[in-house]
Amino acid sequence: MRIDLHAHTTASDGTDSPGELVHAAARAGLDVVAITDHDTTRGWDQAAAAVSSAGVALVRGIEVSAQVSGISVHVLGYLHDPGHPGLLAELGKARESRATRARRITELLAEDVPVTWEDVLAQVGDEATVGRPHIADALVAAGVVADRDQAFGEYLYTGSPYYARHYAVDPVRAVELIRDAGGVAVMAHPFAARRGRIVAENVIEDMAEAGLFALEARHLDHAPEQEARAVALAARLGLAVTGSSDYHGTGKVNRLGDRLTGQDVFEAIEQAARASAVLRP
Repeated sequence: MRIDLHAHTTASDGTDSPGELVHAAARAGLDVVAITDHDTTRGWDQAAAAVSSAGVALVRGIEVSAQVSGISVHVLGYLHDPGHPGLLAELGKARESRATRARRITELLAEDVPVTWEDVLAQVGDEATVGRPHIADALVAAGVVADRDQAFGEYLYTGSPYYARHYAVDPVRAVELIRDAGGVAVMAHPFAARRGRIVAENVIEDMAEAGLFALEARHLDHAPEQEARAVALAARLGLAVTGSSDYHGTGKVNRLGDRLTGQDVFEAIEQAARASAVLRP
């Protein structure tokens, strides 16, 4: 089986609608795809409606924005209850803070480059949470940069003169909330230093004690030595290992299926989930 457990849609910062994502997964030869938009499950219903016609199984998930000591941590949640009150409250805080932060970044950028808040909003899909990728798209549309990668490399990287922080839950608490909601928690791209600072291994140890299921070791942003480090740490902590594309449509070079999760790990995730089930055609 070809299983990709990390993909984004227009419900957050991808360029495919949720339905388009499921059909794109079919064209990529996947048997299973997960929808894991940032801090939202808004795309679940539309993605689910495409399962039968696409012939691809769907894992309904999320990518929770977390932070510790000023370092960003992304926690994937699979097959959880989307109505869990504690998780919903944290996600609401994160989305509100993201919007405020995006506006502040745009205001700072506008002092030096031709971009406005209205330009950014024009890049955001219906009900999506505005974020830095949408600012990057506005910069592309304005001719300031050629693509998202250049936008992040020159203007939107962590620590740039235009950077602003946003609220994010502690990663240990994120794992606890996903578990409380009946889901399965996986740490995304744990050692992807090209994205910015990475957390110390003791943070991952604490997440493991809280119920973390796996590390996403196989990821395009991991160099071979970083992937090997993640695999070794997972073995030491008794965690599973996943692989995923982190697909964003045309927003990134990542392609569906360029990293995959083993069938045995996928089946273990499904068995560990208590609130929801994989949708099969």
